[in-house]
Amino acid sequence: MTDDPLTLTPELLLQAYSVGIFPMGSDGSDEELYWVDPHERGIIPLDDFHVSRSLRKTIRRGGFDVRVDHDFAAMMRDCAARKETWINDTIHDLYGALHARGAAHSVEVWRGTARIGGLYGVSIGGAFFGESMCSHEPDASKIALVWLVARLRAGGFRLLDTQFTTTHLASMGGIGITRAKYHAQLQTALQHRADFDALDDGADAEQVLGLAQPG
Repeated sequence: MTDDPLTLTPELLLQAYSVGIFPMGSDGSDEELYWVDPHERGIIPLDDFHVSRSLRKTIRRGGFDVRVDHDFAAMMRDCAARKETWINDTIHDLYGALHARGAAHSVEVWRGTARIGGLYGVSIGGAFFGESMCSHEPDASKIALVWLVARLRAGGFRLLDTQFTTTHLASMGGIGITRAKYHAQLQTALQHRADFDALDDGADAEQVLGLAQPG
C-alpha cells in the first residue's frame, strides 16, 4: 500500500504503468492504494480481436452514439457505481489529472441524452491500459470496446492491456499471458509512437468494424 496517497502523483502513476504495475483501492471508501503486478496478465491481441455476429448486428442497427472523452469524470463514476469497487476518491483524482494532461481517455456509449455504458483507460506510447468498463444496457461495454480497438488499430497501438482475464473479455479475444511475456510486450509497445486521435470521431459502423476486426 502507499504510505500516503497524497504522495502518489500523476507522474509516478505513469512511471508505474511503464514498468508494468498499476494501483487499485481496497474498496471505494478507503483512500489507500496498493500496487498490482499479476502473475498472469490479461491482454487483447489487437490482431486477434473478435466481434460476434450478434454484436455486429447490434452495431449496424445503431440507435446509439459513441463519444470519446466527452465526460471522463462521469464515465469513471459510472464504472465505480457498483456494490463493490476498487475505484476510490484517490483513483478518481489521479486519473482525472491524467485525463487533463491527455494521458487517460474514456469511450462512452450514449443513447439520446443517457450514457448507457463505456470504459476508460490510460495511454502511453503504443500501449493502452484498460482500467474499467460498465454497461447500463446489454452490449454497451462491448460496443465501447469495439470502438476502442478500432481507434487503437487506426492509431498504430501495439498493446491493449486488460489487467485480468474475464469470460466477458475472453469472448472478444482476451487472453492471459505470463508476467515476463507481458513485460516484454510492454517494453516493445512503449518504444512506438501512437495516436489515440487517429480515428475520425465521425467514423461510421462499417469503418469501425472493418478496423476492429479486419477481414
